[in-house]
Amino acid sequence: MSEDIAFNRTFEAPAGRVDEVSPLVRRIVAPNPSPFTFTGTCSYIIGRGQVAILDPGPDDPAHVAALLDAVRHETVTHVFVTHTHRDHSPAVRAVVAATGAVTLGEGPHRAARPLAIGEVNPLDASADTDFSPDIRLGEGDTIAGPGWTLTAIETPGHCANHLAFALRENDLLFSGDHVMAWATSIVAPPDGSMGDYIHSLEKLGLREERIYLPGHGGPVTDAPDFVRAYLTHRMSREAAILRALDREVETIPDLVRGIYIGLDPRLVGAASLTVLAHLEHLVSSGRVVTDSPVAAITGRFRRAA
Repeated sequence: MSEDIAFNRTFEAPAGRVDEVSPLVRRIVAPNPSPFTFTGTCSYIIGRGQVAILDPGPDDPAHVAALLDAVRHETVTHVFVTHTHRDHSPAVRAVVAATGAVTLGEGPHRAARPLAIGEVNPLDASADTDFSPDIRLGEGDTIAGPGWTLTAIETPGHCANHLAFALRENDLLFSGDHVMAWATSIVAPPDGSMGDYIHSLEKLGLREERIYLPGHGGPVTDAPDFVRAYLTHRMSREAAILRALDREVETIPDLVRGIYIGLDPRLVGAASLTVLAHLEHLVSSGRVVTDSPVAAITGRFRRAA
């Protein structure tokens, strides 16, 4: 969390209710609230008559039933996935079994970089390793249905296979977990990469869509300014880490205690992984050195000479 971003945590959308959020988009929130998912995962229905579903969500029978009930008299032709964390993609299987829709995403789940010897991915349990799209999408790939057109934008960082999708007809963007109105995104190596995340933010900052529909919480309004605030926050976080290293604070637990004042204890692990992601980026850019072959959660860090 950060006070330098104007977060909007007002979001009154009970699980299972169908809300029209634009002329072409309906939203249904899954019943999976948590400190990491806010009120639950947002699944989106795009179009009318012949529709697409984006991020069908967790493998939850009640949520799948709500999605299928919302499209009962329509044909689901496509199922899009922004990324393969278990709160976004596992319901694909049940939706496809019921509808026969084609699945689309960047690709199967993978780490953002090769793992070092003995290294484990702390987010393995949150990964949906079963998903493999029928159609793999890359930067600029466009898929159209009756009255709707989605263009894929590669936005790795939170997850190596993360995509955002621009909806041409409504001039809005589905931002997945990359940019959200209620909180910053978790970036945890080796599942994610801070360098990739910052680059993806810079890419979105050049786009013109003013409304983002995220994977959790309500819409991001005035998105270009919000993305700039996200970038400023990340730069400020790296500056805070560098100042702490100048004071000879060397370990991630000590950095977290000094930087995340008043942090919810349930989020200490996530904050530690985010600091690791920043340190990994600082090491790769030559500004910080570490005593480990790669930046590690148990490592010691100092400013480069």
